[in-house]
Amino acid sequence: MMIEVKGVQFVNKGAELMLHAVLQQLQQHWPEADIALAPGPNSPYKARARLAAYQKLPLSKGRLDLNGLSFFLPARLRNWLKSRLGLVTEADIDVVLDVSGFAYSDQWPSALITQLCNEIKRADKHGKKYILLPQAFGPFTRAADISQLKAALPLATLVCAREHTSYQYLRTLLGDAQNVVQYPDFTNLVKADLADEQMVPADTVLIIPNSNMVSSRNKQALWQQTYIPMLQHAIQSIRRFGFTPVLLNHEGAADDAICQQLKRDLDVMLINESDPVAVKGIIASSKAVICSRFHGCVSALSQGVPCLSTSWSHKYERLFEEYQLENCILPPETTPDEFEQKLRHAINQSDSPLLKNGRESLMQRSADMWQHVVELINR
Repeated sequence: MMIEVKGVQFVNKGAELMLHAVLQQLQQHWPEADIALAPGPNSPYKARARLAAYQKLPLSKGRLDLNGLSFFLPARLRNWLKSRLGLVTEADIDVVLDVSGFAYSDQWPSALITQLCNEIKRADKHGKKYILLPQAFGPFTRAADISQLKAALPLATLVCAREHTSYQYLRTLLGDAQNVVQYPDFTNLVKADLADEQMVPADTVLIIPNSNMVSSRNKQALWQQTYIPMLQHAIQSIRRFGFTPVLLNHEGAADDAICQQLKRDLDVMLINESDPVAVKGIIASSKAVICSRFHGCVSALSQGVPCLSTSWSHKYERLFEEYQLENCILPPETTPDEFEQKLRHAINQSDSPLLKNGRESLMQRSADMWQHVVELINR
């Protein structure tokens, strides 16, 4: 069986953590399965090759999609490409596990939705399985996107919304379609070892920035003026509490630019760690986290680490609601005093049995999701 893991990359640590989460489950349930990964700007050949993945031959660019032609290639040629060059085409894929995270929405180009819908239709036509693992969806207001999604998503094997708002966006599109379900983010099942105390002292409070907070994707315009000052005030407040502020770059160059500015202005230690599982371990080892990256928040919340978050998408509010910590979202007008009150409260309530039970319940839901997926693939 050839399984493509779609939508992953090696710069965004959340996307790479999802890849590791999927690989762990594939090893458990289908140890003999072959894995395919597509190339991309943040998914270079060497990174894919280290995972012994077959390289999916890209036959699309923007709105030009020639992947359908792969089904007309002679099987002998496709077998030669696979065995000699390690290349596979869409026609060689038996199952697609789409873990794009947050790619299908008005906040991203329509070309991504067009590509998704075309691929789902081809998978259905050729008897292959296309599963969208838990991720954020919507909003959808562009007429062309709505038309395409209404036609294609009912043909997918399974569509998993990561939280209630995404689920409602899908229900508005698709009505009572039986293949639409809701499960939480599944990286909560990834186990991570604690970091060395020399790297992350026990009094560390991590600050994880996100360049999207000050981009045009963020519809809360006030953040353009308040985001960097808030992080600066947060660092100063953390020091007043007697803790050690440490910056953690959870993605690439754009986030690093914010980290470098804060490091330069306030003399803060900066951690750049390439291994996403190690990043989760660093988060687990900290006293608390001030986080603007979704999977940084998941790594904190799922491991019982106090976490305050900013938001540029509905996915953050819904995540914190799932963990019963709605009060830990910081609005753009948060003052230094309000920040300190929220941080103190988050740390004080971290050992709550109610929160612990909530974390365990979400982990069980992720396990249920995988059992659902296993049954569909093995059917």
